[in-house]
Amino acid sequence: MGAAGAFAFTALPGASATPSASAVIAEVYGGGGNSGATLTRDFVELGNAGSAAYDLSGYSVQYLPGTPSAGSTWQVTALTGAIAPGTRYLVGEGTGSGGTTALPTPDATGSIAMSATSGTIALVSGTAALTCKTAADCAADPSIVDLAGYGTAVVREGSGPAAGASNTAAVARADSLADTDDNAADFTGGTPTPVNSAGQTPGSGDGGGDGGGDGGSTDPGTVRVHDIQGTTRLSPYAGQTVTRVPGIVTGVRSSGSLGYWIQDPAPDTDPRTSEAVFVYTGSAKPTVAVGDSVLVTGKVTEYYPSSTSQSNTEIGGPTTTVLSSGNALPDAVALNATSVPDAYIPTASGGSIESLALQPTVYAQDFYESLEGMRVTFADARVVGASDAYGELWVTVKPKESATARGGTLYSSYDQPNTGRIEVMSLDTTSTFPAADVGDELSGVTTGPLDYSTYGGYNVQATQLGTLVGKGLKQEVTRRQKKDELAVATYNVENLDALDTQEKFDRLAEGVAVNLNSPDIVALEEIQDDNGATNDGTVTAEATLKRFTDAVRAAGGPAYKWRYISPTNNADGGEPGGNIRQVFLFNPKRVSFTDHKGGDATTATSVVQTRKGVQLTYSPGRIDPTDAAWEDSRKPLVGEFTFQGEQVFVIANHFISKGGDQPIHGRYQPPARSSETQRAAQAAEVNTFVKSLLTADRNAKAVVLGDLNDYEFSQTVTTLTAGKVLKPLITTLPAAERYTYVYDGNSQTLDHILTSPAVTSFNYDVVHINAEFADQASDHDPQIVRIDLSKCGRH
Repeated sequence: MGAAGAFAFTALPGASATPSASAVIAEVYGGGGNSGATLTRDFVELGNAGSAAYDLSGYSVQYLPGTPSAGSTWQVTALTGAIAPGTRYLVGEGTGSGGTTALPTPDATGSIAMSATSGTIALVSGTAALTCKTAADCAADPSIVDLAGYGTAVVREGSGPAAGASNTAAVARADSLADTDDNAADFTGGTPTPVNSAGQTPGSGDGGGDGGGDGGSTDPGTVRVHDIQGTTRLSPYAGQTVTRVPGIVTGVRSSGSLGYWIQDPAPDTDPRTSEAVFVYTGSAKPTVAVGDSVLVTGKVTEYYPSSTSQSNTEIGGPTTTVLSSGNALPDAVALNATSVPDAYIPTASGGSIESLALQPTVYAQDFYESLEGMRVTFADARVVGASDAYGELWVTVKPKESATARGGTLYSSYDQPNTGRIEVMSLDTTSTFPAADVGDELSGVTTGPLDYSTYGGYNVQATQLGTLVGKGLKQEVTRRQKKDELAVATYNVENLDALDTQEKFDRLAEGVAVNLNSPDIVALEEIQDDNGATNDGTVTAEATLKRFTDAVRAAGGPAYKWRYISPTNNADGGEPGGNIRQVFLFNPKRVSFTDHKGGDATTATSVVQTRKGVQLTYSPGRIDPTDAAWEDSRKPLVGEFTFQGEQVFVIANHFISKGGDQPIHGRYQPPARSSETQRAAQAAEVNTFVKSLLTADRNAKAVVLGDLNDYEFSQTVTTLTAGKVLKPLITTLPAAERYTYVYDGNSQTLDHILTSPAVTSFNYDVVHINAEFADQASDHDPQIVRIDLSKCGRH
């Protein structure tokens, strides 16, 4: 069927059957484990006849008895992952005592005991149990994506339910997945044929690459790897079974996504066609070894790590014959400043670039795709993204490309994503992955198959990992503010709550007391409530802040006081139950906070004129907290301070994250940055507030700061500074120093300090203590501005 809920329960005379553009129910079997059954388990199989992956996150498969009673309820099995184009997705359900053959490994698992002869299955865009029990009511439910009634089911599509279901028979659509919204016409009874996303069928087990052979033949088939890979990002053999494909095993992955890479030692002459492919063995650890010459039979699939990523071409459900061992490996392709193009990736008017012919001499991402699975190599590469907890780091194979002052690679505009970056992992599970900081060097040769993943895109799965040579990157320590300088800092402390370890508190506190040198005011982002992710309605953060300020004091800092506004429970985004918020710390020996009582989670503060001058109605207060711009996001915290008789307004921000944006390496080009819409609205709200302040007092001194989750060249910052009411201080630094965060090997700016026009005498510094290091207290670097208010002239 088509879009969610778009089905009818009347026949459509003369309508032609065409494949659905979305996911559909492809096959239903409720006789698993029953008398006479071969299969031991019930199942529902989904299919995708479209050209793009169908994301099943938050979806479910639900079952209702064929003749529901007043007490009948829909039973629910939650789904995860996605259905790649042209493939199937297997949901295993109830298991009986009979049968002899197991399903292939299901993609999702439930325990619903389905009837063999009569029932209704619904594919639902949600996990709440349906409530409809009639065909008409279910037709009106927009959450139902597809529905299949069989036997004598009351709830079905079209003229009647599908016929032919029994202990030994399933009901299934045609291979085309034709969908006329008529179950009786679209489904036929027959022998159950469950297939999972790896293309495995009953009897293929987990598809282990254990060399079982396929009838004893040792002659290669007619299809070669370069035929499978083709000249675009999609295989022309996707969904087809290929027989006895020859290759040399070049890498074996024995953890995570299990399998091995084979590469044809006899390449063709087309630079667009990769000579290697990954052989996915499901849950079975591969038993082949590097250097084995093999023949592989299996089904070609395009596996999508996520709904917006590019795909990996794979052979699934393999049968492998080992012909010989200890063979020489094909030569590795060098990755360097000469071989990797400077242009990043093509664009497509229709969005997806998958059908475009590869141009490996023009675009870096096409170059990498043309080498998918093949052995690649680089030497003496500088680390531009520190090691993480998952055994990954980033290097650049272009040492002169956009280098930062401390050894990273600078992300300075959307059209300069830096093509020399490449992620590195190791296939050696017996050795400890090196702890590398930005600027270190992966010395010597690193070689391995080229893979693709959701997190970062193309990566080298190293069979030979270079030696880490440390370059001694040091944490920065900023200077202490002078007597007449007001020091204001911002620091994202990454979900700090009262239940965290003392080590975390101590390290973050050292960042404030030592590296930031005890600022007068600190705006903290991601302070959680007093019991963190425990979702019990707690919203206060007193215990969290006491532990933190005690740790700052122990590290040699001042006895900070604090101000904040507790959010409405679970209304400000972030970790569920955590209730993150911004907080002001201030040193009462240097600066005073002006309290105007009455501010709360849903009440807006504003600027008013009084006989004493401009002031806030509420301090601390929030900017328009009920506006839609702040839905499921942190509301700005505004405070009024006095330093040496001068009034200063500080606005602490934590804009909505980039979650949901399409990756720069994904198949949709240019990528959609959907989260920008809400951040732009948030920026406009803050800009309007600053304008109201400057309208009341054109010489007002304001500091706007925090984690804006966007770049200095973004529309967010453009909107925030509209009318020149704010100056982004990051732009006052030399270009090579403009970053606060490192992501996928790109040093970039997400955190900001901006000042109003009257702030004319300042000293600004980003203090690099986290983002470039494998050992981090937070993933953000803090920053500070020191303002000499006595030298700030009237505007």
